[in-house]
Amino acid sequence: MPLVLTGSPHGLTVLHEVDEAGTVLSEPVELRGTENILRAISEAEAAHPRWVWSGTNDWYPWLLEHNLRIERCVDLRLGHALLRLTSALPAGEYPSAPDSPWTHEPFPSGAPVEQGLTLFDEVDRADTVDANEVLAEFARQRAAVSRAVERDQIAGGKLRLLLAAESSGALVAAEIHHFGLPWSREEHDRILTEALGDRPRFGGRPAKLAALADTIRELLDAPDLNPDSPPELLRALARAGISVPSTSKWVLREIKHPVVEPLLRYKSLSRLLSANGWVWLDTWVPEDRYRPEYVVAGTATGRWATNGGGAMQLPAQIRAAVRADPGHLLVVADAAQLEPRIIAGMSRDTAMASAGAGKDLYQGLADAGVVPGRAEAKLAMLGALYGATSGESGALMPRLKRAFPQAIAAVENAAREGERGRSVNTWLGRGAPLPDAGWFEFQRASGQVDATDAMRRRAGTMARDWGRFSRNFIAQGTAAEWALCWMAGLRQRLAVLGTPGDRPHLVYFLHDEVVVHAPAEAADETATAIREAAAEAGRLLFGTFPIDFPLSVAIVERYSEAK
Repeated sequence: MPLVLTGSPHGLTVLHEVDEAGTVLSEPVELRGTENILRAISEAEAAHPRWVWSGTNDWYPWLLEHNLRIERCVDLRLGHALLRLTSALPAGEYPSAPDSPWTHEPFPSGAPVEQGLTLFDEVDRADTVDANEVLAEFARQRAAVSRAVERDQIAGGKLRLLLAAESSGALVAAEIHHFGLPWSREEHDRILTEALGDRPRFGGRPAKLAALADTIRELLDAPDLNPDSPPELLRALARAGISVPSTSKWVLREIKHPVVEPLLRYKSLSRLLSANGWVWLDTWVPEDRYRPEYVVAGTATGRWATNGGGAMQLPAQIRAAVRADPGHLLVVADAAQLEPRIIAGMSRDTAMASAGAGKDLYQGLADAGVVPGRAEAKLAMLGALYGATSGESGALMPRLKRAFPQAIAAVENAAREGERGRSVNTWLGRGAPLPDAGWFEFQRASGQVDATDAMRRRAGTMARDWGRFSRNFIAQGTAAEWALCWMAGLRQRLAVLGTPGDRPHLVYFLHDEVVVHAPAEAADETATAIREAAAEAGRLLFGTFPIDFPLSVAIVERYSEAK
């Protein structure tokens, strides 16, 4: 049964009982005061409703602060964004006015959100959406899903699953932030001090980083060089006879000169200091918990992003600081070769599915004689996913096409659609954004008789770029859907493990990897739950098709021990 929450937990909260179509069934219940609101929601939760609200960030962090967990929700903002682009509805059937409270900017490049809807905005936005608009939007979304099912039962069913998984993901993100990843500030400080030297009292470089900077200046005969400035570094290298297009580590590794080794070490340590140094520690781990601020569906593919804090790239150097509380353990799991397996499932390529059945997919390709070895298999598969046409990866593509014609055809068809400026979609129906108007205008202009060769080459490059985006969109986006289903199933399983006051809970997520903080006595059950949820996610997406999603699962005290 859906229950709609409107208003604000900090003021007037209104509870609406509705049916599955969104029709209001009774007079709304008005609630004021923390105690009354919590009591009403807690009593209603016992009946396992689907809570419907403007956005999970408007309500759930507040509920968690008061130790109230809910089982299911409908996040209208996330649902609105999905319905605007889904392939399960005709284009434009679910429009949104520019000033709609449900609309935020799309992500045409697939890049993470820089500004926009996050789970943890300090401003309480629940008051900004009128109760009638919340009720109307829920009814619109339910009607749209019903139309999608009537039009195509399979596509409509997939859309329904995607909407539920996306809303469950919002609950997971809020809970990860609430519980936090257990972190030892003391260990983090020790790691930084060992790598960089003592923390400078008045700013500046730590001792070991400063010494490396001096070595670089001496080797380049550049006493005033700031090695953190790429333009200055390029000029100093050029004066030393080293002509390079950039200062990236991939370029520098190809150069033979005494300065390369200390320069690469400096860049690595400088990155550690800027990304996860003492300032980061003080900002993001003020106590012994790191609380990521995830942006659910923060990229065009549906992958999550973060609102600062670097949760999507915790480097190996600091993972030893992630350690379980006394009496607890970390259960760390990641899916092996997720995106290639996703493509095998989407394309129903039984040969590729068989190559990875119960084992490392890349090794399976090598064992089947498709490519010489595991390294070549990985290179070839990544080339297929990202559109490599040259080099070793491109040279291996004909072998993949012969061995797995359905899988390769799936990604190449997506690429061709993208090159034509057409939308592609994930397995569950998330639609890819189209290029902007300038892209189409340039493509049309390049096809005119008076177009220059340079224009035509540029148009071809632009088309291929969007083709690569589309090729990757179907794999990355469907992998994100599998991960949502995985976490949704895992979340429900964890809710019955341990004891009421000390249950295992998700504390970190990274694309195809999860970390659960569990009481030591529940760690083995947690590992089993993780594996069961992964198998269930595969069945939810691909039914009886024989594709498996093997996991690497480790039960450890520190995150660094899982690798």
